[in-house]
Amino acid sequence: MRERQAGRERRRAKEFETFVAGAAGRLLHTATLLTAEPLLPPGANPRAQRMLTAALAHTYAQWERLHGEDPYDRTRRELAVRFAHEVWRHHRPRGGPLDRLTPQERLVLVLRLYEGVAEEQAAALLGLPVDRIRAICNRSVATMRGPRRPTARRGWHRPMEAPP
Repeated sequence: MRERQAGRERRRAKEFETFVAGAAGRLLHTATLLTAEPLLPPGANPRAQRMLTAALAHTYAQWERLHGEDPYDRTRRELAVRFAHEVWRHHRPRGGPLDRLTPQERLVLVLRLYEGVAEEQAAALLGLPVDRIRAICNRSVATMRGPRRPTARRGWHRPMEAPP
């Protein structure tokens, strides 16, 4: 009996290690985009790393109960949930590529465009109507395409010149 259980645990651990080896890079990039931390240099994204580690731990704990569900989808959903809970404590831009967006805009943009989640799935995951997801995504894309606004926090502030 103990040998059979130990064999299941080894198989579970090996399956999970294989999953992490294939998916961790993309999931870390997703978490980094969500947290708006810099992508480079390596290690510049400690919040994203912590969030991913917690999401992977949750996925591992649920591994036997996935029953055919894609572990990548489960982990991505857990990342989104953790980000939504964490955003209330941390809303300060950190210099990442999406730091101009609000946390909600980042979440929708990353899910829809980076992860390729359908509008209906994103709406169900976030508890929002599909038309709201569409509007947030469109606004996010427009913000990212527009000129970057200078801010005093990032040292981009220049005093206004006196009129001639």
